[in-house]
Amino acid sequence: MTSLLQRKRRKPIVASVVVLAVAAAALAGWAYLQWAVEPAVGLITKTDTNPFFIKMAEGAESSARLKHLRLLKAAGRSDGDHESQVVALKSMIDAGVRAVLITPNDAKAIVPELQKARDKGVLVIALDSPTDPPQAVDATFGTNNFEAGRLVGGYAKGLMKAREPKIAMLDAFAGHAVGTQRHNGFLVGMGLGAASLATAEAVKSDAVVCTADTYGDKEKGREGMARCLREHPEINLVYTLNEPVAAGARLALAAAGRGNVPIVSIDGGCQGVRDVASGSIAATAQQYPLSMATEGVASAAEYIRSGRKPARFIDTQAILITDAPQPGVDSRNTRFGLSACWG
Repeated sequence: MTSLLQRKRRKPIVASVVVLAVAAAALAGWAYLQWAVEPAVGLITKTDTNPFFIKMAEGAESSARLKHLRLLKAAGRSDGDHESQVVALKSMIDAGVRAVLITPNDAKAIVPELQKARDKGVLVIALDSPTDPPQAVDATFGTNNFEAGRLVGGYAKGLMKAREPKIAMLDAFAGHAVGTQRHNGFLVGMGLGAASLATAEAVKSDAVVCTADTYGDKEKGREGMARCLREHPEINLVYTLNEPVAAGARLALAAAGRGNVPIVSIDGGCQGVRDVASGSIAATAQQYPLSMATEGVASAAEYIRSGRKPARFIDTQAILITDAPQPGVDSRNTRFGLSACWG
């Protein structure tokens, strides 16, 4: 009798489990179907290891989910790896993406491939790094890198006061569009040159006693700074392309007993802002990769929905971060910088 009752009671339970399992399978199938039919957009960054591009990818993923888009991601193996980006772009086009967001490793060489994508009706948006020419893409979302350089240059000019500057500039590499714009902006901010944002060549100045190509790398920054100090021990100001390079430069300065030489930089990552707070870097120009990606994906969604393209250039700002402000130079402190940093 007990066994019979147990079997009768078990039947509704088993039936409920079956119903739930069928429902779960149906929901999973629907979720997959929805994912499969969602319009696809692509994100191709310079690398997938730099905190700047990691934060950019996070912004793109979040925005894509909100806009019901399927995000395909790829990256170069290292800064400057153009070939991997070309392969990724071709693969994404074959996969049927409706838009591609890219931070080009080679501003010129990528142009023919981008044009092929645009010829197929794919919206192409540059993030952070403009193409050469800028018209090779439908729009660019990024920092005005010339302005970011000008901000730290203006700050450095105030910092130097009446002292004659003997500058080491630790740049990216020849032909690097972002690096050139930052370099030129810095010199203009220092009052050492007149240059246009569109200037393709790095501006030269007698005040710059040494330059080094660092590829944005900390160790190359250390090596470049060490060489500059050997050749020009009179250096009294250092500009760096980004904060990892600044960290490498600080190591070389400390090893040479020149820890009092100020460094200005650009990017605004969390470690960079902490280096400003500690005094390792005097000031940095903070930029916002999350905004670049979020706004870029939102514009891609609008294009897919209505065919409307965004404006040619959307400035996502640069703000000077320092705890030692200079008169007449707009800046925010490191408390603000840490609230808005990435990495």
